[in-house]
Amino acid sequence: MNLISVLKRVSIKHILKGILLAIQRPFFIGPTMKATKDCIRVSTKNYGKLHQKNGPANAFRHAYWNFLIAKRCLKWATKETSALSWAEKITDWHEDAFPNEVLARNMDLHNNRVGRQIFQKNLAISEADAIELFKKMTKESTKIDTNSDLSQLKNQLVHIIEP
Repeated sequence: MNLISVLKRVSIKHILKGILLAIQRPFFIGPTMKATKDCIRVSTKNYGKLHQKNGPANAFRHAYWNFLIAKRCLKWATKETSALSWAEKITDWHEDAFPNEVLARNMDLHNNRVGRQIFQKNLAISEADAIELFKKMTKESTKIDTNSDLSQLKNQLVHIIEP
């Protein structure tokens, strides 16, 4: 998918908000784009196209994506909270710019948060070790529905559909 086709799916409001985010942290754009590309590559290598569905592989992708953005941006940040804040802002922006159904959005936001928590608790962990950790968490991912209380699943990955 090329940039033009992606931008056609995004409203002007969200494009402008994305530009404002980029202006605030211009040094984070490159690491974020590389983290995104690498996350998709790793997700596809480990799960094929399943990471595009709302199953456990998607939970892996969202958590690893947030971890990787924070990890890569930390090299350009003055403190870890800046990298974490950026990862949250940019992935929240993504969820707003490319809307999902409510349950899928909540699942994505939850898994994004878990990825950032893992980064925060394991600053020194290598990307390879993080992949293994998230793969283990993916195997233990919890299926949710509209009645699920995500606050009870704070440290767990969640999914909607079974693979």
